[in-house]
Amino acid sequence: MRQSTPSSATEAEAIASVPTGLFAGGRWRTTARTMPVQDPSTGEVLTEVADASPEEAATALDAAAAAQADWAATPPRQRSEILSRAHRLMVEETDRLALVMTLEMGKPLAEARGEVAYAAEFFRWFAEEAVRIDGGYMTAPAGDSRFLVAREPVGPCLLITPWNFPLAMGTRKIGPALAAGCTCVIKPASHTPLSILALAEILVRAGVPDGVVNVVTTKRSNDVMTPLILDPRSRKLSFTGSTEVGKGLLELAAKTVMRTSMELGGNAPFLVFEDADLDAAVEGAMQAKMRNIGQACTAANRILVQRPVAADFADRLTRRMAELPLGRGVEDGVVVGPLINAGAVDKVTDLVRDAVGRGAEVRLGGQAVDRPGHYYPATVLTGVPADAEMCSAEIFGPVAALSEFETEEEAVAIANDTPYGLVSYLYTTDLARGFRVSHALETGMVGLNRGVVSNPAAPFGGVKESGVGREGGFSGIDEFLETKYISVGL
Repeated sequence: MRQSTPSSATEAEAIASVPTGLFAGGRWRTTARTMPVQDPSTGEVLTEVADASPEEAATALDAAAAAQADWAATPPRQRSEILSRAHRLMVEETDRLALVMTLEMGKPLAEARGEVAYAAEFFRWFAEEAVRIDGGYMTAPAGDSRFLVAREPVGPCLLITPWNFPLAMGTRKIGPALAAGCTCVIKPASHTPLSILALAEILVRAGVPDGVVNVVTTKRSNDVMTPLILDPRSRKLSFTGSTEVGKGLLELAAKTVMRTSMELGGNAPFLVFEDADLDAAVEGAMQAKMRNIGQACTAANRILVQRPVAADFADRLTRRMAELPLGRGVEDGVVVGPLINAGAVDKVTDLVRDAVGRGAEVRLGGQAVDRPGHYYPATVLTGVPADAEMCSAEIFGPVAALSEFETEEEAVAIANDTPYGLVSYLYTTDLARGFRVSHALETGMVGLNRGVVSNPAAPFGGVKESGVGREGGFSGIDEFLETKYISVGL
Protein backbone atom coordinates (compact mmCIF):
# COMPACT_ATOMS: atom_id res chain seq x y z
CA MET A 1 0.00 0.00 0.00
CA ARG A 2 1.33 3.42 -0.92
CA GLN A 3 1.89 5.81 1.95
CA SER A 4 0.81 9.44 1.71
CA THR A 5 3.32 12.23 2.12
CA PRO A 6 3.17 13.79 5.63
CA SER A 7 2.10 17.41 5.79
CA SER A 8 4.36 20.10 7.21
CA ALA A 9 2.05 20.24 10.24
CA THR A 10 2.45 16.49 10.78
CA GLU A 11 6.21 16.84 10.51
CA ALA A 12 6.18 19.64 13.08
CA GLU A 13 4.00 17.59 15.43
CA ALA A 14 6.37 14.62 15.21
CA ILE A 15 9.38 16.78 16.11
CA ALA A 16 7.47 18.53 18.90
CA SER A 17 6.61 15.15 20.45
CA VAL A 18 10.27 14.42 21.21
CA PRO A 19 11.82 15.57 24.52
CA THR A 20 14.96 17.65 23.97
CA GLY A 21 16.78 17.70 27.30
CA LEU A 22 19.44 15.64 28.98
CA PHE A 23 17.81 12.56 30.54
CA ALA A 24 19.37 11.45 33.82
CA GLY A 25 17.93 9.69 36.84
CA GLY A 26 14.46 9.62 35.34
CA ARG A 27 14.34 13.41 34.84
CA TRP A 28 14.53 15.59 31.76
CA ARG A 29 17.05 18.34 32.50
CA THR A 30 17.92 21.57 30.74
CA THR A 31 21.54 22.33 29.90
CA ALA A 32 23.40 25.63 29.63
CA ARG A 33 23.87 25.14 25.90
CA THR A 34 21.82 23.60 23.11
CA MET A 35 22.69 22.37 19.63
CA PRO A 36 20.66 22.39 16.40
CA VAL A 37 19.34 19.28 14.67
CA GLN A 38 19.08 19.77 10.92
CA ASP A 39 16.96 18.19 8.24
CA PRO A 40 19.54 16.97 5.67
CA SER A 41 16.95 17.14 2.90
CA THR A 42 16.64 20.93 3.26
CA GLY A 43 19.43 22.10 5.56
CA GLU A 44 16.80 23.70 7.82
CA VAL A 45 16.90 23.40 11.62
CA LEU A 46 14.27 21.03 13.01
CA THR A 47 14.77 21.79 16.69
CA GLU A 48 17.40 22.37 19.38
CA VAL A 49 18.45 19.71 21.89
CA ALA A 50 20.69 19.65 24.94
CA ASP A 51 24.40 20.10 24.32
CA ALA A 52 25.71 18.66 27.56
CA SER A 53 28.96 19.72 29.20
CA PRO A 54 31.21 17.18 30.93
CA GLU A 55 29.81 18.24 34.29
CA GLU A 56 26.21 17.92 33.11
CA ALA A 57 26.89 14.55 31.52
CA ALA A 58 28.39 13.29 34.76
CA THR A 59 24.92 13.38 36.32
CA ALA A 60 23.90 10.62 33.91
CA LEU A 61 26.70 8.32 35.05
CA ASP A 62 25.93 9.19 38.68
CA ALA A 63 22.36 8.06 38.08
CA ALA A 64 23.40 4.85 36.29
CA ALA A 65 25.84 3.94 39.06
CA ALA A 66 23.25 4.64 41.77
CA ALA A 67 20.65 2.45 40.05
CA GLN A 68 22.97 -0.46 39.20
CA ALA A 69 22.58 -2.62 42.31
CA ASP A 70 18.78 -2.51 42.35
CA TRP A 71 18.50 -3.15 38.62
CA ALA A 72 20.90 -6.11 38.82
CA ALA A 73 18.73 -7.56 41.60
CA THR A 74 15.52 -7.11 39.59
CA PRO A 75 14.08 -10.53 38.67
CA PRO A 76 14.87 -11.52 35.08
CA ARG A 77 11.16 -11.98 34.33
CA GLN A 78 10.50 -8.38 35.34
CA ARG A 79 13.30 -7.10 33.11
CA SER A 80 11.92 -9.25 30.30
CA GLU A 81 8.41 -7.84 30.67
CA ILE A 82 9.68 -4.26 30.56
CA LEU A 83 11.51 -4.96 27.30
CA SER A 84 8.42 -6.67 25.90
CA ARG A 85 6.31 -3.61 26.70
CA ALA A 86 8.91 -1.38 25.03
CA HIS A 87 8.71 -3.57 21.93
CA ARG A 88 4.93 -3.23 21.78
CA LEU A 89 5.03 0.54 22.27
CA MET A 90 7.57 0.93 19.48
CA VAL A 91 5.42 -1.08 17.09
CA GLU A 92 2.35 0.95 18.03
CA GLU A 93 4.22 4.18 17.36
CA THR A 94 5.95 3.12 14.17
CA ASP A 95 4.67 6.01 12.06
CA ARG A 96 5.77 8.70 14.52
CA LEU A 97 9.19 7.17 15.15
CA ALA A 98 9.77 6.63 11.42
CA LEU A 99 8.86 10.21 10.58
CA VAL A 100 11.20 11.58 13.25
CA MET A 101 13.99 9.38 11.90
CA THR A 102 13.43 10.44 8.30
CA LEU A 103 13.39 14.11 9.22
CA GLU A 104 16.65 14.03 11.17
CA MET A 105 18.55 11.48 9.08
CA GLY A 106 17.04 11.62 5.59
CA LYS A 107 16.30 7.98 4.78
CA PRO A 108 13.02 7.30 2.94
CA LEU A 109 9.98 6.70 5.13
CA ALA A 110 9.61 3.12 3.91
CA GLU A 111 13.13 2.35 5.10
CA ALA A 112 12.55 4.23 8.34
CA ARG A 113 9.47 2.12 9.06
CA GLY A 114 11.57 -0.95 8.37
CA GLU A 115 14.19 0.26 10.81
CA VAL A 116 11.59 0.78 13.54
CA ALA A 117 10.46 -2.81 13.10
CA TYR A 118 14.08 -4.02 13.08
CA ALA A 119 14.92 -1.92 16.15
CA ALA A 120 11.88 -3.15 18.09
CA GLU A 121 12.86 -6.76 17.41
CA PHE A 122 16.02 -6.30 19.48
CA PHE A 123 13.84 -5.58 22.50
CA ARG A 124 11.70 -8.65 21.80
CA TRP A 125 14.74 -10.87 21.25
CA PHE A 126 16.52 -9.77 24.42
CA ALA A 127 13.30 -9.88 26.43
CA GLU A 128 13.36 -13.59 25.67
CA GLU A 129 17.08 -13.88 26.45
CA ALA A 130 16.75 -12.13 29.83
CA VAL A 131 15.15 -15.21 31.37
CA ARG A 132 17.66 -17.62 29.82
CA ILE A 133 20.92 -16.41 31.38
CA ASP A 134 22.50 -19.60 32.63
CA GLY A 135 25.53 -20.81 34.57
CA GLY A 136 27.06 -24.17 35.43
CA TYR A 137 27.72 -26.85 38.06
CA MET A 138 30.30 -29.61 38.05
CA THR A 139 32.31 -31.89 40.29
CA ALA A 140 35.99 -31.01 40.62
CA PRO A 141 38.24 -33.60 38.97
CA ALA A 142 39.66 -34.51 42.39
CA GLY A 143 36.15 -34.94 43.79
CA ASP A 144 36.75 -32.79 46.87
CA SER A 145 34.78 -29.71 45.78
CA ARG A 146 32.12 -28.44 43.46
CA PHE A 147 32.39 -25.70 40.87
CA LEU A 148 29.58 -23.20 40.47
CA VAL A 149 29.64 -20.83 37.50
CA ALA A 150 27.44 -17.73 37.72
CA ARG A 151 26.72 -15.03 35.14
CA GLU A 152 26.46 -11.50 36.53
CA PRO A 153 25.89 -8.08 34.94
CA VAL A 154 29.13 -6.30 34.10
CA GLY A 155 27.86 -3.00 35.56
CA PRO A 156 27.12 0.50 34.25
CA CYS A 157 27.59 0.69 30.48
CA LEU A 158 28.45 3.51 28.10
CA LEU A 159 26.73 3.10 24.74
CA ILE A 160 27.74 5.29 21.76
CA THR A 161 25.58 5.06 18.64
CA PRO A 162 26.01 6.34 15.05
CA TRP A 163 23.79 8.56 12.93
CA ASN A 164 23.04 6.18 10.06
CA PHE A 165 20.75 3.77 11.95
CA PRO A 166 19.81 6.03 14.85
CA LEU A 167 17.13 3.83 16.41
CA ALA A 168 18.27 0.26 15.69
CA MET A 169 21.81 0.84 16.91
CA GLY A 170 20.33 2.09 20.17
CA THR A 171 18.05 -0.88 20.81
CA ARG A 172 20.80 -3.29 19.72
CA LYS A 173 22.84 -2.03 22.67
CA ILE A 174 20.18 -1.08 25.22
CA GLY A 175 18.30 -4.37 24.82
CA PRO A 176 21.07 -6.74 25.94
CA ALA A 177 22.33 -4.30 28.57
CA LEU A 178 18.95 -4.15 30.29
CA ALA A 179 18.31 -7.86 29.83
CA ALA A 180 21.63 -8.65 31.52
CA GLY A 181 20.90 -6.34 34.46
CA CYS A 182 23.13 -3.43 33.47
CA THR A 183 22.27 0.24 33.67
CA CYS A 184 23.47 2.50 30.89
CA VAL A 185 24.33 5.94 29.59
CA ILE A 186 23.70 6.28 25.88
CA LYS A 187 25.17 9.01 23.71
CA PRO A 188 23.58 9.27 20.27
CA ALA A 189 25.31 10.93 17.32
CA SER A 190 24.93 14.70 17.32
CA HIS A 191 23.43 14.60 13.81
CA THR A 192 20.55 12.31 14.88
CA PRO A 193 19.75 12.57 18.60
CA LEU A 194 15.96 12.70 18.28
CA SER A 195 15.37 8.98 17.68
CA ILE A 196 17.12 8.02 20.92
CA LEU A 197 15.40 10.80 22.87
CA ALA A 198 12.05 9.51 21.62
CA LEU A 199 13.09 5.98 22.58
CA ALA A 200 13.99 7.09 26.12
CA GLU A 201 10.48 8.43 26.62
CA ILE A 202 9.05 5.11 25.41
CA LEU A 203 11.27 3.19 27.83
CA VAL A 204 9.95 5.30 30.70
CA ARG A 205 6.38 4.38 29.72
CA ALA A 206 7.43 0.74 29.47
CA GLY A 207 8.44 0.82 33.14
CA VAL A 208 12.23 1.23 33.10
CA PRO A 209 13.14 2.51 36.61
CA ASP A 210 14.79 5.87 37.15
CA GLY A 211 18.51 5.85 36.42
CA VAL A 212 18.55 2.59 34.47
CA VAL A 213 18.63 4.33 31.07
CA ASN A 214 20.16 7.78 30.73
CA VAL A 215 20.71 9.86 27.57
CA VAL A 216 23.45 12.42 26.96
CA THR A 217 23.31 14.52 23.80
CA THR A 218 26.32 16.64 22.92
CA LYS A 219 28.41 17.84 20.02
CA ARG A 220 31.50 17.88 22.24
CA SER A 221 31.84 14.10 22.23
CA ASN A 222 35.51 13.82 23.13
CA ASP A 223 35.36 16.29 26.02
CA VAL A 224 32.17 14.77 27.40
CA MET A 225 32.78 11.04 26.97
CA THR A 226 36.46 10.84 27.93
CA PRO A 227 35.82 11.52 31.66
CA LEU A 228 32.97 8.99 31.66
CA ILE A 229 35.15 6.32 30.04
CA LEU A 230 37.95 6.94 32.53
CA ASP A 231 35.56 6.86 35.50
CA PRO A 232 36.09 3.49 37.24
CA ARG A 233 32.34 3.11 37.77
CA SER A 234 31.91 2.62 34.00
CA ARG A 235 32.53 -1.05 33.30
CA LYS A 236 31.51 -1.52 29.68
CA LEU A 237 31.87 0.52 26.48
CA SER A 238 29.93 -0.37 23.34
CA PHE A 239 30.62 1.75 20.26
CA THR A 240 29.45 1.74 16.66
CA GLY A 241 31.28 4.08 14.30
CA SER A 242 34.50 4.59 12.41
CA THR A 243 37.61 2.50 12.94
CA GLU A 244 39.66 5.62 13.60
CA VAL A 245 37.45 6.73 16.48
CA GLY A 246 37.12 3.16 17.73
CA LYS A 247 40.89 2.79 18.05
CA GLY A 248 41.03 5.93 20.17
CA LEU A 249 38.25 4.65 22.41
CA LEU A 250 40.02 1.31 22.84
CA GLU A 251 43.10 3.17 24.05
CA LEU A 252 41.02 5.06 26.60
CA ALA A 253 39.19 1.93 27.73
CA ALA A 254 42.51 0.16 28.29
CA LYS A 255 43.36 2.61 31.06
CA THR A 256 40.71 1.05 33.31
CA VAL A 257 40.68 -2.36 31.57
CA MET A 258 37.06 -1.75 30.63
CA ARG A 259 35.06 -4.35 28.72
CA THR A 260 34.53 -3.22 25.13
CA SER A 261 32.63 -4.17 22.03
CA MET A 262 33.29 -2.30 18.81
CA GLU A 263 31.41 -2.38 15.52
CA LEU A 264 33.67 -0.36 13.25
CA GLY A 265 34.22 0.38 9.56
CA GLY A 266 33.83 -1.97 6.63
CA ASN A 267 34.90 -2.42 3.02
CA ALA A 268 32.47 -5.12 1.92
CA PRO A 269 33.21 -7.08 -1.27
CA PHE A 270 30.24 -8.29 -3.32
CA LEU A 271 31.30 -11.23 -5.51
CA VAL A 272 29.27 -12.31 -8.54
CA PHE A 273 30.45 -15.55 -10.14
CA GLU A 274 29.71 -16.53 -13.74
CA ASP A 275 27.28 -19.24 -12.63
CA ALA A 276 25.23 -16.85 -10.48
CA ASP A 277 21.54 -16.18 -11.00
CA LEU A 278 22.08 -12.65 -12.36
CA ASP A 279 18.56 -11.46 -11.60
CA ALA A 280 19.00 -12.48 -7.97
CA ALA A 281 22.52 -11.03 -7.88
CA VAL A 282 21.31 -7.65 -9.15
CA GLU A 283 18.53 -7.55 -6.57
CA GLY A 284 21.03 -8.52 -3.87
CA ALA A 285 23.41 -5.82 -5.03
CA MET A 286 20.61 -3.25 -4.88
CA GLN A 287 19.91 -4.25 -1.29
CA ALA A 288 23.54 -4.39 -0.25
CA LYS A 289 24.44 -1.12 -2.00
CA MET A 290 21.38 1.10 -1.68
CA ARG A 291 20.12 0.31 1.81
CA ASN A 292 20.13 3.59 3.72
CA ILE A 293 21.28 5.44 0.57
CA GLY A 294 24.55 3.51 0.73
CA GLN A 295 25.33 4.93 4.16
CA ALA A 296 25.93 1.64 5.97
CA CYS A 297 29.02 -0.14 7.21
CA THR A 298 27.56 -3.28 5.60
CA ALA A 299 27.15 -1.59 2.20
CA ALA A 300 28.66 -3.35 -0.81
CA ASN A 301 31.74 -1.19 -1.30
CA ARG A 302 33.48 -3.22 -4.02
CA ILE A 303 31.31 -5.11 -6.52
CA LEU A 304 33.51 -7.75 -8.18
CA VAL A 305 32.05 -9.59 -11.17
CA GLN A 306 33.55 -12.53 -13.05
CA ARG A 307 34.53 -11.37 -16.54
CA PRO A 308 32.17 -13.55 -18.69
CA VAL A 309 29.08 -11.96 -17.07
CA ALA A 310 30.51 -8.54 -16.15
CA ALA A 311 28.97 -6.57 -19.04
CA ASP A 312 25.55 -8.18 -18.63
CA PHE A 313 25.53 -7.59 -14.87
CA ALA A 314 26.59 -3.94 -15.31
CA ASP A 315 23.80 -3.33 -17.82
CA ARG A 316 21.17 -4.86 -15.55
CA LEU A 317 22.38 -3.03 -12.46
CA THR A 318 22.53 0.29 -14.30
CA ARG A 319 18.93 -0.10 -15.47
CA ARG A 320 17.78 -0.82 -11.91
CA MET A 321 19.73 2.08 -10.43
CA ALA A 322 18.35 4.46 -13.07
CA GLU A 323 14.81 3.70 -11.87
CA LEU A 324 15.36 5.06 -8.33
CA PRO A 325 13.54 8.34 -7.58
CA LEU A 326 15.53 10.98 -5.67
CA GLY A 327 14.06 13.47 -3.19
CA ARG A 328 13.11 14.14 0.41
CA GLY A 329 12.62 10.94 2.34
CA VAL A 330 9.08 12.00 3.30
CA GLU A 331 7.97 12.20 -0.34
CA ASP A 332 5.93 9.31 -1.67
CA GLY A 333 7.98 6.79 -3.67
CA VAL A 334 11.41 8.29 -3.00
CA VAL A 335 14.24 5.73 -2.73
CA VAL A 336 17.34 7.96 -2.82
CA GLY A 337 17.15 10.50 -0.02
CA PRO A 338 19.82 13.00 1.01
CA LEU A 339 23.20 12.18 2.48
CA ILE A 340 23.71 13.22 6.07
CA ASN A 341 25.55 16.52 5.44
CA ALA A 342 27.54 18.55 2.92
CA GLY A 343 30.77 16.83 3.96
CA ALA A 344 29.33 13.47 2.95
CA VAL A 345 28.48 14.79 -0.50
CA ASP A 346 31.98 16.23 -0.86
CA LYS A 347 33.53 12.90 0.13
CA VAL A 348 31.51 10.92 -2.42
CA THR A 349 32.25 13.54 -5.09
CA ASP A 350 35.98 13.27 -4.43
CA LEU A 351 35.94 9.45 -4.50
CA VAL A 352 34.09 9.37 -7.82
CA ARG A 353 36.39 12.00 -9.32
CA ASP A 354 39.44 10.00 -8.21
CA ALA A 355 38.11 6.73 -9.68
CA VAL A 356 37.26 8.38 -13.02
CA GLY A 357 40.68 9.99 -13.10
CA ARG A 358 42.20 6.52 -12.77
CA GLY A 359 40.19 5.09 -15.65
CA ALA A 360 36.73 4.16 -14.33
CA GLU A 361 33.75 4.79 -16.61
CA VAL A 362 30.62 6.58 -15.38
CA ARG A 363 27.59 4.56 -16.50
CA LEU A 364 25.06 6.52 -14.44
CA GLY A 365 25.06 9.63 -12.27
CA GLY A 366 28.48 10.78 -11.17
CA GLN A 367 27.75 14.37 -10.11
CA ALA A 368 26.12 15.95 -7.07
CA VAL A 369 22.57 17.26 -7.49
CA ASP A 370 22.12 21.05 -7.48
CA ARG A 371 19.17 21.53 -5.12
CA PRO A 372 18.63 22.44 -1.45
CA GLY A 373 19.83 19.72 0.88
CA HIS A 374 22.67 17.21 0.58
CA TYR A 375 21.97 15.01 -2.43
CA TYR A 376 24.03 12.67 -4.57
CA PRO A 377 22.28 10.56 -7.23
CA ALA A 378 22.40 6.81 -7.76
CA THR A 379 25.69 6.23 -9.58
CA VAL A 380 27.28 3.28 -11.38
CA LEU A 381 30.99 3.11 -12.23
CA THR A 382 32.57 0.27 -14.21
CA GLY A 383 36.22 -0.64 -14.60
CA VAL A 384 37.13 0.76 -11.19
CA PRO A 385 40.86 0.04 -10.74
CA ALA A 386 42.27 -1.48 -7.58
CA ASP A 387 44.25 1.67 -6.77
CA ALA A 388 41.14 3.90 -6.72
CA GLU A 389 40.56 5.42 -3.30
CA MET A 390 37.03 4.02 -3.12
CA CYS A 391 38.48 0.51 -3.14
CA SER A 392 40.10 1.13 0.23
CA ALA A 393 37.76 3.74 1.78
CA GLU A 394 34.09 3.41 2.67
CA ILE A 395 32.10 5.23 0.00
CA PHE A 396 29.08 5.79 2.29
CA GLY A 397 26.91 6.93 -0.59
CA PRO A 398 24.80 5.59 -3.49
CA VAL A 399 27.75 4.67 -5.72
CA ALA A 400 28.10 1.16 -7.14
CA ALA A 401 31.78 0.56 -7.98
CA LEU A 402 32.21 -2.40 -10.37
CA SER A 403 35.41 -4.27 -11.15
CA GLU A 404 36.12 -7.59 -12.88
CA PHE A 405 37.98 -10.76 -11.91
CA GLU A 406 39.01 -13.93 -13.72
CA THR A 407 39.19 -16.79 -11.21
CA GLU A 408 37.78 -17.76 -7.83
CA GLU A 409 41.24 -17.48 -6.28
CA GLU A 410 41.67 -13.96 -7.65
CA ALA A 411 38.25 -12.93 -6.34
CA VAL A 412 39.06 -14.13 -2.83
CA ALA A 413 42.47 -12.45 -2.90
CA ILE A 414 40.97 -9.11 -3.95
CA ALA A 415 38.17 -9.40 -1.41
CA ASN A 416 40.58 -10.06 1.45
CA ASP A 417 43.04 -7.34 0.42
CA THR A 418 41.81 -4.87 3.05
CA PRO A 419 42.39 -4.24 6.76
CA TYR A 420 38.63 -4.46 7.27
CA GLY A 421 36.53 -7.58 7.74
CA LEU A 422 32.94 -6.83 8.60
CA VAL A 423 30.82 -8.52 5.92
CA SER A 424 31.10 -9.94 2.42
CA TYR A 425 28.58 -11.12 -0.13
CA LEU A 426 28.77 -13.72 -2.88
CA TYR A 427 26.40 -15.03 -5.52
CA THR A 428 26.82 -18.47 -7.05
CA THR A 429 24.64 -21.47 -7.84
CA ASP A 430 27.54 -23.84 -7.09
CA LEU A 431 26.96 -25.04 -3.51
CA ALA A 432 30.52 -26.25 -3.05
CA ARG A 433 31.90 -22.93 -4.26
CA GLY A 434 29.51 -21.10 -1.96
CA PHE A 435 30.83 -22.88 1.11
CA ARG A 436 34.44 -22.81 -0.06
CA VAL A 437 34.47 -19.07 -0.70
CA SER A 438 32.42 -18.27 2.42
CA HIS A 439 35.08 -19.91 4.59
CA ALA A 440 37.93 -18.27 2.66
CA LEU A 441 36.58 -14.73 3.07
CA GLU A 442 38.09 -12.89 6.03
CA THR A 443 34.95 -11.31 7.41
CA GLY A 444 32.78 -11.79 10.47
CA MET A 445 29.65 -12.21 8.35
CA VAL A 446 28.90 -13.55 4.86
CA GLY A 447 25.79 -13.13 2.75
CA LEU A 448 25.64 -16.23 0.54
CA ASN A 449 23.10 -15.43 -2.17
CA ARG A 450 21.71 -12.77 0.17
CA GLY A 451 22.10 -8.99 0.04
CA VAL A 452 21.11 -8.39 3.68
CA VAL A 453 22.65 -10.16 6.68
CA SER A 454 21.43 -8.07 9.63
CA ASN A 455 19.00 -9.87 11.95
CA PRO A 456 18.44 -9.47 15.71
CA ALA A 457 18.67 -13.24 16.12
CA ALA A 458 22.13 -13.43 14.46
CA PRO A 459 25.56 -12.43 15.83
CA PHE A 460 26.55 -9.17 14.11
CA GLY A 461 30.21 -8.12 14.06
CA GLY A 462 33.51 -8.17 12.24
CA VAL A 463 37.14 -9.24 12.36
CA LYS A 464 40.42 -7.42 11.73
CA GLU A 465 39.91 -3.65 11.96
CA SER A 466 36.14 -3.94 11.69
CA GLY A 467 35.74 -4.52 15.39
CA VAL A 468 35.61 -6.82 18.39
CA GLY A 469 32.65 -8.57 19.97
CA ARG A 470 29.21 -9.42 18.64
CA GLU A 471 25.79 -7.79 18.87
CA GLY A 472 22.52 -9.69 18.58
CA GLY A 473 21.98 -13.42 18.56
CA PHE A 474 22.66 -15.71 21.50
CA SER A 475 26.10 -14.15 21.99
CA GLY A 476 24.84 -10.56 22.13
CA ILE A 477 23.98 -10.68 25.81
CA ASP A 478 27.36 -12.24 26.70
CA GLU A 479 29.03 -8.89 26.02
CA PHE A 480 27.20 -7.50 29.08
CA LEU A 481 27.84 -10.40 31.48
CA GLU A 482 30.80 -11.41 33.61
CA THR A 483 31.52 -15.04 34.50
CA LYS A 484 32.05 -15.76 38.19
CA TYR A 485 33.44 -19.08 39.40
CA ILE A 486 32.63 -20.22 42.96
CA SER A 487 34.54 -23.14 44.46
CA VAL A 488 32.52 -25.01 47.09
CA GLY A 489 34.46 -27.19 49.55
CA LEU A 490 32.93 -30.46 50.81
